[in-house]
Amino acid sequence: MDLKGKNIVFFSLFRFDADIESTAFFLARQLALENNVYYFDNAYTFNDWVKKRKTPAFRTRQGKFGLFSDEPIAYPGSSIEIHILPVLLSIRFLPEGKIYRTLLKFNEYLIRTKIRHILKKRGVHDFVFINSFNFHFPGVAGPLHPQLTVYHCLDPIVGDFDRRHGLISERHLSENADLIICSSRQLFQEKRTVNPETYFVPNAADLEHSRRALDPGLLPSPLLANVPHPIVGYLGSIEHRMDFSLLTHLVQQHADKSFVLVGPIYAAIPEVLKRAPNVYFPGKVRFSDAPSVMKGYDLCIIPFKKDEHSASIFPLKLFEYLGAGKPVVISDFNPDLADFTLGSVAMCATPAAFVEAIQEALDNDSDERRAERISVASKNTWKQRAKDFSGLIATALAQQTVGKP
Repeated sequence: MDLKGKNIVFFSLFRFDADIESTAFFLARQLALENNVYYFDNAYTFNDWVKKRKTPAFRTRQGKFGLFSDEPIAYPGSSIEIHILPVLLSIRFLPEGKIYRTLLKFNEYLIRTKIRHILKKRGVHDFVFINSFNFHFPGVAGPLHPQLTVYHCLDPIVGDFDRRHGLISERHLSENADLIICSSRQLFQEKRTVNPETYFVPNAADLEHSRRALDPGLLPSPLLANVPHPIVGYLGSIEHRMDFSLLTHLVQQHADKSFVLVGPIYAAIPEVLKRAPNVYFPGKVRFSDAPSVMKGYDLCIIPFKKDEHSASIFPLKLFEYLGAGKPVVISDFNPDLADFTLGSVAMCATPAAFVEAIQEALDNDSDERRAERISVASKNTWKQRAKDFSGLIATALAQQTVGKP
């Protein structure tokens, strides 16, 4: 069942201009091809306002924070409307309790007022509301009276900061959603115990973007200009999921190879890795530059921890690597990935297996293997995921109309 010509409000935790383009924004842009999509960026707090007021991101938003401002930010090549929410009170440092929940309701009132104003100005009455993992604000949708409320669940809630209020808020959000769509089977299994209308649609890749790495005319990123080959590469956030113990072992066992980890750093990197002569942390790059980075890699890795949190991860970078045609070696953090990679990715249960798989992949790569990887990536695109996602919403909307005059 297709979803066409609908009004869709995306209320996202992820900002449209984040360092790494998010699942939510990929999906919103894809749905905007056949629907009217209003993307409400994660709101700045007063604390964000102070910290970011001199950044390019702040300048992009300047003049659009007003409660009744309605000028969207244009996104090249898409009809999606991006709107900036008003600045909110900084309250997450507060302990859980009545004061926090009272102030949260005020913040949610500000958010709703802006959304309601935008929709009214555009004559929108019927719409689907998608909360894309913005679990800190569980009460936004209800008073807006959408046709359908969808919770897009992308990750487990980890870390003291998010868990302080997030566990309670997400429980409320899950219980009151008409539909929950999860990005991993483990999350699906967890959420369906709370809400039976829970479904699984995995993450995917922007294949058209990642396959630019296959263009013979594209030069490798200048970041790699002085890095000796072979290059074992990682592209993405360097954060709590990274298994630094495993990575250290790989670096030490493959001293003849360069390990390049490109992306924003959100975790403390062990000194042994900082001092290693064959390890490079160039920092973050723009999303548009990702293909040139992958172009320069000889092999790509995802050395994530195997634990209860990683078991629910369906990383975008996996299919981006495959779409770029690169050999890929990963730890077996999420066994579900085997069903979607069809033997094209080495999934390693031990450090020794990971060490061996890197060498095997470099020694035995071929045009046939490369074509196989690209074929697997082509089955895991945002176009296909958006079709699955919109199909679930269209079915839910149809079921709501059964029995109505």
